[in-house]
Amino acid sequence: MSRPLFVPDNFTLALVVTVALASVLPCRGETAVAVNALTNVAVGLLFFLHGAKLSREAVVAGATHWRLHVLVLASTFVLFPLLGLAARPVLAPLVTPALYMGILFLCTLPSTVQSSIAFTSIARGNVPAAVCAASASSLIGIFVTPALVGLIVTNQAAASRSAWHTVGDIVVQLLVPFVAGQVLRPFIGPWVDRNRRVLRFVDQGSILLVVYTAFSEAVNEGLWHHVPLTALAGLLVVNGVLLAAALAVTAWVSKRLGFNRADRITIVFCGSKKSLASGVPMAKVIFASHAVGAIVLPLMLFHQIQLMVCAVLAQRWGARTTDV
Repeated sequence: MSRPLFVPDNFTLALVVTVALASVLPCRGETAVAVNALTNVAVGLLFFLHGAKLSREAVVAGATHWRLHVLVLASTFVLFPLLGLAARPVLAPLVTPALYMGILFLCTLPSTVQSSIAFTSIARGNVPAAVCAASASSLIGIFVTPALVGLIVTNQAAASRSAWHTVGDIVVQLLVPFVAGQVLRPFIGPWVDRNRRVLRFVDQGSILLVVYTAFSEAVNEGLWHHVPLTALAGLLVVNGVLLAAALAVTAWVSKRLGFNRADRITIVFCGSKKSLASGVPMAKVIFASHAVGAIVLPLMLFHQIQLMVCAVLAQRWGARTTDV
């Protein structure tokens, strides 16, 4: 029996529990130092496994479709930031300044990998191209996201250092483990492929650790005293507007440019998503520790909204025999 479309998945529930735990029992002092060290190791392992799981053959198969990839990257790194900035007069009054900064950070992030590919497959889109587009977005985001943060996130008080200078840290913490995973894939790839369900707990556990440490620091700095319920409600509206705009624009532009049905599905799903797996570790590197909790809160809500909405679209499109 399948899960109802609008029931949160287990990982989303785990995120909620983690935030609640950090709100009630935030880590402090030496415990916080130890948990932060463990978190850094877990994040490195997360990206190592991402590299080991990625099939080079699938990437090569989709890499030649350059027009599709350009459109996905334009949606991810151009359309989203422009939407976040252009809609500021409407969006900013609905949330606090810290949450709006988190929305801008959300707009700079790369696309997801797993869910983009999964939804493309369900909707009968171009899966090899989705693998390539989502993976390219994830890798390019390691360099583009901190640059965009430096350009559009103007509250530098929340940044731990100039965003341009964080590229080196991100490369060491995220890209180097990823490349190591790719290099070792010929040796460990079959084992990784056989144990994807078990390794999923490593993926999710890494994110939960980062969320716990981020929210612990934010709670210690008084996060929930500065985020009223009305701002959280406004954040839901803002995330819904951003996702709806991205879905509508990618669907319309891809159709106007003459892409076939399978390619349009790929463009919509890869070009409208934002990666929680990449975003949370990046926020930890780019922003000061006390600001990370508020920065990642919009991303966590967007993550659940995009999963629910895209699950509906994928199932409906997958059941059709005509054009989207």
